[in-house]
Amino acid sequence: MMILKDNALSATVEISAPIEKVWEIWHNPADILHWNSFSPDWHTSHAENDPRPGGRFLFVMGLKDGSFSFNFEGTYDEVIPQQLLAYTLDDGRRSIIKFSGSNPVTITESFEPQGSDPIENQQIACQAVLNNLKAYVEGK
Repeated sequence: MMILKDNALSATVEISAPIEKVWEIWHNPADILHWNSFSPDWHTSHAENDPRPGGRFLFVMGLKDGSFSFNFEGTYDEVIPQQLLAYTLDDGRRSIIKFSGSNPVTITESFEPQGSDPIENQQIACQAVLNNLKAYVEGK
């Protein structure tokens, strides 16, 4: 199993839905476009996802007004269906996402922060994305 650096951050959410539904929505590019954002003024305009070891993902994230966007992309290192995802971003940072329970499902995402943004902002952004996932899954 992948080991993260000591400065790793984490965020957790509990979703009242079956694990099968949560897992599918987490991976389906059409669904990712609806929940993968930090705040109402952000969105994911494009998503590609191949959730298997060695598979790639690409999420184009940006401000809705078009003034800024970036690619969030990497490669899956480990995939255990309905239990675990581990990936490495193209900049070398790593993340581990654990799914536990069958209904409700608890998701814990641990990730290595980047150096340019304040750590608090990265923690808040990750938690906001998980909270958006929860709202989307439970409302669907």
